[in-house]
Amino acid sequence: MKLPERATQPTMYFIGVTTTKSSIMKLFPLWAKALGLENAVLKGIDIEIHADPQVYRDVVQFIKDDELSLGALVTTHKIDLYHAAKDLFDYLDPYATMFGELSSISKKNGRLEGFAKDPISSGMAMEAFIPKNYWINHDGELFIMGAGGSAIAISSYLLDHKRGKNIPSRVVITDLSRERLEEIERIVRKVNPAVNVEYHLTKEASQNDVLLAQLKPNSFVINATGLGKDRPGSPLSDEAIFPKKSLVWELNYRGELDFYHQALHQKESRGLYIEDGWIYFIHGWTQVIAEVFHIDITGSKFDQIEQISNETR
Repeated sequence: MKLPERATQPTMYFIGVTTTKSSIMKLFPLWAKALGLENAVLKGIDIEIHADPQVYRDVVQFIKDDELSLGALVTTHKIDLYHAAKDLFDYLDPYATMFGELSSISKKNGRLEGFAKDPISSGMAMEAFIPKNYWINHDGELFIMGAGGSAIAISSYLLDHKRGKNIPSRVVITDLSRERLEEIERIVRKVNPAVNVEYHLTKEASQNDVLLAQLKPNSFVINATGLGKDRPGSPLSDEAIFPKKSLVWELNYRGELDFYHQALHQKESRGLYIEDGWIYFIHGWTQVIAEVFHIDITGSKFDQIEQISNETR
């Protein structure tokens, strides 16, 4: 991984794996114009998954030291970057320290600041399609495949004790990594110790198939593994059967989207509502852009950004 050259104009970075393939590279100039961000540019920094901690430290130190490098959005590497470079930040928000991850890097009054924005952006995305009082009215369950940063954010939002009884009746979370499962278990216990949660180490798609088949109707099934975007495949096999009348959320919005297509094949027969990751993508980016450039992107301004995005999709 080669560090960027010193910035010569206001620059925001996108720290990911295959950043050139992201829709944000086409959208950012259009958004910047609409938001009045003169001369601002977005540059990608591609890092291999689970890179050496020094790589993350070097990137964070570069942003910290370079005057016109204003901040970054972090995807895929949120947890690894936090653990490798948290001591380089002058401020970390409560979500970042609770979840042990960073999705936003910015500067304010000479301080380097880190935020975990996913609980906010995932919540905004879910509010757009989950009916009000869904869990109270339907007694459905939550099944999240993948226990990384997005899964932590989503479960923390949906299981917040402030929601009272309007939470899933049972939660099932799976991952390939025992460490990731232990980490999300630690956080969920902090968020709501009373919730009914199961954690499963699943090495094969067929194991997820079995757990999927045990869900009640009116459940919520999420692919938070990243499979189908940067890496091929799906956390389910083609033999998997979705629970009837359930919500299905594919967090990816680009790539092969195998999981999304598996759900589409059963949309009519199982009465599924299917959402991809597009609105989550928009909320995720606008939250961080607002932080990096210290601007407000809400109300009519957000509506304008969403319209621009949908027109170019």
